[in-house]
Amino acid sequence: MTVIDPDTQAGWVAEEEEDDDMPLSTRLSIADTLTLGNAICGFMAVYFTTTGVLIPHLTGTDDGGMARHSAAMVVILMLLASVFDLFDGLVARKLRASAMGAELDNLSDLISFGLAPAYFVVTWGMVAQDANQRVSVVAAVVVLLAVILRLARFSCVTVPNGMFQGMPSPFGALTVVAIVLLELPFLPTLLAIIGVAWLMVSRVEYPKPRGRLAVAMLSWIVLSMGMLAAWALDAPGGQLLLQTGCALQVVTAAMIPLFATARRVNTFRDNRREARAAQLP
Repeated sequence: MTVIDPDTQAGWVAEEEEDDDMPLSTRLSIADTLTLGNAICGFMAVYFTTTGVLIPHLTGTDDGGMARHSAAMVVILMLLASVFDLFDGLVARKLRASAMGAELDNLSDLISFGLAPAYFVVTWGMVAQDANQRVSVVAAVVVLLAVILRLARFSCVTVPNGMFQGMPSPFGALTVVAIVLLELPFLPTLLAIIGVAWLMVSRVEYPKPRGRLAVAMLSWIVLSMGMLAAWALDAPGGQLLLQTGCALQVVTAAMIPLFATARRVNTFRDNRREARAAQLP
């Protein structure tokens, strides 16, 4: 025999309805699976940075080749994370997206494009001969905080359709790694890393990778993987290919804000001209 308390019956019914709805809201979609692949790539990038670059340096077993191979693998994993990040959004728009999609995307991006590049910067500060370890830790923290703020702002700020406000975290993470791989003197490298972190939290508009831009981005990722593989295998011209690819990444990151600023100035001038023309009799 079941006894029902009339004072609490409604509450029990509500809880049962919530329990019935919970499995539907937590069921993973195809887009969520791609997002989890992004997170796995970020974690494995940290793993290879530790086991292939940092530990051999600390134990004195670094023969150069292993560190180069591991560093290339780290960047390739971050590039793969960018591919997953690109396609999970496309799949989510075409197919069903779960209620967890946005949260999973932010958490995965934090691992792959926040923690992984920041840890890479810390390791660079410990491995590079002319680097300052404590200062590099500060730069890594700046990168990590910039990604956290960038992702938090993206979740609560509405921007014009087709645009990002601030440098996207995947692009920023790859630019930070490219700056480190250029092997410039410590101070220019440090300033460039902080500059990228500032761009990620700035109000500079960046176009979303859709249509032709998405195809161009995917092509650049595949080309970058090829250059990294040539460098890791010590192929003829591999070092030159790596330096060229990293330089192009950094130049692109620097040019986009200039084009965005020029476009904003031109728009402001056009608005002023229209306002003056409207005031004329």
